[in-house]
Amino acid sequence: MRRRPLLLPPPPRNNNFNSTYPMKKWMYLVVPCVLLGLFLVFYFSHEKESQERERMHLAKAAEQQAAIKKQKQIAEEKAKQQAAETQKQREEEERKKEEERRAKKAKIDKEIKDAFERYTAEADKSQKEAQTLEIELDRLRKEKEALGRAEFELAKRIEAARVDKRNAELEEQRYIDMIAKRSADSVLTRMPPTAAAAPAR
Repeated sequence: MRRRPLLLPPPPRNNNFNSTYPMKKWMYLVVPCVLLGLFLVFYFSHEKESQERERMHLAKAAEQQAAIKKQKQIAEEKAKQQAAETQKQREEEERKKEEERRAKKAKIDKEIKDAFERYTAEADKSQKEAQTLEIELDRLRKEKEALGRAEFELAKRIEAARVDKRNAELEEQRYIDMIAKRSADSVLTRMPPTAAAAPAR
């Protein structure tokens, strides 16, 4: 590492310079005072204007703050009004949905009730028709049985009539044969003798 060089103290001031020029030391005090005086003159001359500008700036800032606050209040009022309108619309939509749901439920309940009553009436009607058909079927069965017995009796009577007719025909044929035989054996039915043939000329 390199060593830093040692710093030597500054050389002593030459007092002969101050003794030679005695006004120079007052210049160090006068010039700053003059500059300070000029600065104070300009400062105080512009302080009122600065205060006025500051006041105008504060007033403008206050106006801006008031305008922002007013806009904020207007925005809040609009937001509240919009929220109230939205809530009202939502409540209205919910009310309409509830009414539609109730109307739909009432319609479905009515349809179910009407269908139940209709099916009950149809079931009662079908049951009555079934009972009527059972009664009619029982009557037809009885009529069929009666007709079957009557048909059997009629068939028996027809067969007996046929037998009687055949017997009657046979009896009639026997009578005819017997009459024909008697007629053939009877004298009255014989042919008389024919006359002798005339002689030829």
